[in-house]
This record gives sequence, structure tokens and C-alpha cells, in this order.
Amino acid sequence: MIRKTMTVLALGLAMTAAGAGLAMAQSAAAKATVDAAKMAGTVGEQADGYLGIVSGGDAALRAAVTEINTGRAAAYKDIAAKTGATPEAAGQATAKQLYARLAPGQYWKPLDGGWIKK
Repeated sequence: MIRKTMTVLALGLAMTAAGAGLAMAQSAAAKATVDAAKMAGTVGEQADGYLGIVSGGDAALRAAVTEINTGRAAAYKDIAAKTGATPEAAGQATAKQLYARLAPGQYWKPLDGGWIKK
């Protein structure tokens, strides 16, 4: 029980620190493209910690989403190695923080469902 609590606490601290890591794992152009697409409802956050295309999107948008998701995957792998959690758990923990930051009207996709407008 204590080990599980300590792992959860360590994962939480790593997720807080991961915010900077996630921001550094993307180019300014990819971030700007994805931010605009989030506001337009074309891209949303997913409960696994990755971005997804809600609808439409051109090749440039798909490339920006892929770039950011690749950076997130590397960050989740790093967090997992440091905390003993799985990369999937790291992604899901980060997703909870990302969901809290979504603006009204932006999209979220739970693990077991379709896109929901916040």
C-alpha cells in the first residue's frame, strides 16, 4: 500500500515536471498549428495523453499532431523509466492535467468513447 502511494506521488510529481518536457518536445510551428486546430474543433486531447484529429485536417495539421505525439511518447517513456510506472500510465496521468486545461468548446476523447465537447 505504501509503495503504491509513493509510486502515485512520484508519478504526480513527474507529471507536473513533464509539462515543461512536453512543451519542449514540439516546435513553435507545430504548437501554433495544433492550438489553432483545437480552437477550431479539428484537434482534441485524448485520455491516453495524445492528440487526436476530431475531423478533417490537412497534411500539415496531421504532421503537427504526429510531431507533438512523438514528443509526448518520448516524454512518457522517460517519466515511466524514472517512476517505475508504464508509459501508458504516464500518458493517462498527463491527460488528466491536459483535460483540466481545456477551454470550453474544445474536444476530449475518453478511453472508452467518442469525442466530447467540453
